[in-house]
Amino acid sequence: MFTVRRAGQPDGDTLGEIHAAAWGAAYAPFFDPEFAAREVQSRRTRWHERIARGAPTILVAEHDSRPLALSSFSPSPTRPGLAEILSFYSHPDSWGSGIAAALMAETLRRLREDGFTQAHLWTLRDTPQSRRFYSKCGFTERGTTRTHDFGDGNGLVQVEYERAC
Repeated sequence: MFTVRRAGQPDGDTLGEIHAAAWGAAYAPFFDPEFAAREVQSRRTRWHERIARGAPTILVAEHDSRPLALSSFSPSPTRPGLAEILSFYSHPDSWGSGIAAALMAETLRRLREDGFTQAHLWTLRDTPQSRRFYSKCGFTERGTTRTHDFGDGNGLVQVEYERAC
């Protein structure tokens, strides 16, 4: 059984560990090992501030009281009227368990509850696992791409996905 709840201040370290583990497994191979190690570490420390700001909304999904996945979302800063899923990560220990699908369903339910009818997100073009997941969740690729620089000066291509809430 999975539970999903809004993240609170005590969740900062846990969210950081989820983000660091997931980012390290999925994204680190694209970078120089030293840069990737710094980026993994930086993800461990940024969630307390995000929670304190109160926006975007941050959800955490648990299995047997163990937090394993997170999502954050807000009104889209680039596409008025749409919601944007800004972050969506599940700990590699939970991959294939269904917790990410449960979190996505709850994320979309809350977006509907907040009055949104459409949501979009960006993911790296060269991460087939995340792209398959978003497709299974009903998202479709829009055909829009952008380049994102994580801070090492090498832009990686992201693709945009969208679906009804």
